[in-house]
Amino acid sequence: MIIKSIELKNYRNYENLNIELSKGTNIFYGDNAQGKTNILESIYVGSTTKSHKGSKDKEIINFKRDDSHIKLIIERDGINRRIDMHLKKNKAKGIAIDGIPIRKSTELLGIANVVLFSPEDLGMIKNGPSERRKFIDMELCQLDKIYLYNLSNYNKIITQRNKLLKDTKFLKDIENLLDVWDEKLVYYGKEIIKKRLEFIKQLNDIIFNIHKKLSSNKEKLVIKYEPNVNLDNYSNKIIENRNRDIKMKTTMVGIHRDDISFYIDNIDIRKFGSQGQQRTAALSLKLAEIELVKNIIKDNPILLLDDVLSELDNNRQNQLLDNIKNIQTFVTCTGLEDFISKMKNNKDYSEIEFNINKIFKVKEGKVSTVEFPKTLPAEKHLC
Repeated sequence: MIIKSIELKNYRNYENLNIELSKGTNIFYGDNAQGKTNILESIYVGSTTKSHKGSKDKEIINFKRDDSHIKLIIERDGINRRIDMHLKKNKAKGIAIDGIPIRKSTELLGIANVVLFSPEDLGMIKNGPSERRKFIDMELCQLDKIYLYNLSNYNKIITQRNKLLKDTKFLKDIENLLDVWDEKLVYYGKEIIKKRLEFIKQLNDIIFNIHKKLSSNKEKLVIKYEPNVNLDNYSNKIIENRNRDIKMKTTMVGIHRDDISFYIDNIDIRKFGSQGQQRTAALSLKLAEIELVKNIIKDNPILLLDDVLSELDNNRQNQLLDNIKNIQTFVTCTGLEDFISKMKNNKDYSEIEFNINKIFKVKEGKVSTVEFPKTLPAEKHLC
């Protein structure tokens, strides 16, 4: 699976951009605040419908314009697929796959499987549980249409249930009304728990050896799923907490409060781990995510590295580079020569592999190609 080209129109600081991409490593370098991350974000949005930054569509569109376009050409199993996305400031986005409009944006998920790794991900271990739930949900939604369907329905029910809890005009009938919503809530919640349990088991099967290697055989990492409720007591917990829900005007128990923990030698590193342990565990998690996606889709995902190498020491950099050599990768960085030297120092990279890479210089929303690798000759202007 590779992205062959990307076109952007009125996307953040890009008025018009059209670039052909390498099937290997695509490097976007330049000073900060020039638009490097915007390119990676557009790939993520075009593949998942959402910004990894949490930005709304109207925030992505160039502030002088009312709409924006993303076009991706993806090759998968030898077949080209085209994704067209039309972002609008005051309306829902429009999406077409191979020229055919889709009814629901969720139909896009799975066309291109992307894994994003940013400096923020290095803090996933110590940050709040919402980030860890987002990690699980985003990956499972790309890989499993049934999970996506169940999660979508669960979220709709939670929204309706919370709206009911806040609406005082239904207080007299609230018990009967909650019975209706709770039956559906428990059904979809249980299905989600089953998938999350399976997902964590699959991750553990992969991450153990990855982390062992990263820590020079010194540490054994185990991920534990911490459901807020379990399969056996879900219904009872919902009923037991009903009065509290009515008082707090929100749903206090359920899978929307789940978490995952990371243990090294039976120590919860979220609370007691060093920063180095937490960052290494986060890297292990991303590398395990890549391998898991490979195993499930029988293909390589697309990897987006947003200025993450600058946050890793040499050992972790080499471990990451060693694991992505056969994957189409998009990298943002500020120092080109420094990045190239890191890749060349990795003994598993050959000069032949370097020659299939592409390098792009990004400056003030303009992208230019740069010849590889030893010197930076005259640039060919693209946009």
